[in-house]
Amino acid sequence: MMKQKVLLSVNNLKKYYDIPQGLFKEKIIVKAVDDISFTITKGETFALVGESGCGKSTTGRTILKLTEPTGGRIIFDGNDIAALPYKKMRTLRNRMQMVFQDPYASLNPKKTVREILTEPLRVHKKFDHDTRLKKVKSMLEIVGLSEYHLDRYPHEFSGGQRQRIGIARAVILQPDFIIADEPVSALDVSVQSQVINLMLELQKEFELTYLFISHDLSVIQHMTDRVAVMYLGKIVEIAKTEDLFTNPKHPYTKALLSAVPITHPKEKKERIILKGDVPSPANPPSGCTFHPRCPAALDICKTQAPKTSEHGNSHSVSCHLYNKIEEEIPHAISHS
Repeated sequence: MMKQKVLLSVNNLKKYYDIPQGLFKEKIIVKAVDDISFTITKGETFALVGESGCGKSTTGRTILKLTEPTGGRIIFDGNDIAALPYKKMRTLRNRMQMVFQDPYASLNPKKTVREILTEPLRVHKKFDHDTRLKKVKSMLEIVGLSEYHLDRYPHEFSGGQRQRIGIARAVILQPDFIIADEPVSALDVSVQSQVINLMLELQKEFELTYLFISHDLSVIQHMTDRVAVMYLGKIVEIAKTEDLFTNPKHPYTKALLSAVPITHPKEKKERIILKGDVPSPANPPSGCTFHPRCPAALDICKTQAPKTSEHGNSHSVSCHLYNKIEEEIPHAISHS
């Protein structure tokens, strides 16, 4: 079997924000993304999941350099994005696009659909005027709209239609890689499945690679190949989607999956209720950042950050329960 090409490699990525506290107070450092690593192969749909505020969206924006990384490397098809100057990065952007979460805020209300979809082609100097218009009309039909909508403004569309326009804007350049940041969370449930199916169809037609950011695990299970689970700026588990849902290892992953609604009245599931709230990234707990809420926390979790261990089939987890450090750990596994 031929090994798939790695399109994106994120190595030890960090994004910290400095928050001033006044003239005589020490500034606070918020670790929004704290030393994360993963790879995405060409044609794959890779997911980032976790609670709100865990750093998923910041990761996506940092990968595209919409916000500058604090540290680490972002390698896209052999190019170190973090080190690229502005002009070279701008040239590369036609291969990397983003679908934003809010279709109401991501479209310019003063521009028509014609202008919104023509702009990427014009900025990257692709095609002449007539060819651009043909491309725009063709893309509208592909996403389920028509030439009739060309001269309408965003406020004249429903939420689902606006997101289709946002997707068309991202795909019209025929990029290699698209980051979809919660693309269906702001839509009605009845529309969500239509948009998800559209994205899957576009992936096949244009050979797209997705980084799909979401907190909706049912959506993740339906459309992704691999999943990375984030908690407080760190990745705690990475696995193939099927493996993660059938054999989760990290206590946080188990808690997230236990919250997914059952699909059949006779199905039984034990709900894991986590104690407390998510700590502030400005003052994260010592050791394992999840230990204050973890039902299987050990003494070592309070003082030492866990190392990442491999468990076959591309499944990795950062948890002391799977690091054989003390004799109490096997005992903890058997009772977790």
